[in-house]
Amino acid sequence: MPRGFFITLEGGEGAGKSTQIRLLAEHLRAEGRDVVTTREPGGSPGAEAVRHVLLSGAAEPFGPTLEAILFAAARADHVEQVIRPAVARGAVVLCDRFIDSSRVYQGVTGGLDPDFMAALERITVNGVMPDLTIILDIDPEEGLRRAVERRGEETADRFEKEALEIHRRRREAFLEIAQREPRRCAVIDATPPAEEVARAVKEAVARSMSGELEGLNKEAQDV
Repeated sequence: MPRGFFITLEGGEGAGKSTQIRLLAEHLRAEGRDVVTTREPGGSPGAEAVRHVLLSGAAEPFGPTLEAILFAAARADHVEQVIRPAVARGAVVLCDRFIDSSRVYQGVTGGLDPDFMAALERITVNGVMPDLTIILDIDPEEGLRRAVERRGEETADRFEKEALEIHRRRREAFLEIAQREPRRCAVIDATPPAEEVARAVKEAVARSMSGELEGLNKEAQDV
């Protein structure tokens, strides 16, 4: 049985990751593919148990190091229970956030040591890396506006409530990752309507699956 394909979607708050995963899953299933949709933190029973602790802010007083370790524990369970088996059976796995969110949220804006983050990542993923990472890029002010509109009366989570300048730093960090890893990452403007963004996402996926991704990421080309 051929190996499957692992796709992650990344980006700041309100970029539309959940919507684009849903639309992409519908598209791929219409093509006859076995598709698994999942998310982080969460995605497996063990990881979902950690999700509330992280997003509620219960771990925040203990600092970014503990948060990073909790994310890593959730990811390790998620990889072994969901992602690795699905890819092994030939499925396309679509994941809302993965390693790049940890690199950005706990590494860059959390101020954690890069060597510590790299070691934690290496142990956690145990060789399971995305074949394609789509970074949905949006101005943080617009993203936060959309996030407020989306959640309505619900309370902002641990990360949505942070200062605008932190969200701007995260946007820059995601774009820097794309510049460093153009073979894996594609940056897509998330500002247009969802249907237009979805067309760009489908194009990136088609190019990546055919081995033609390099060069799609304009930001990476300009480096």
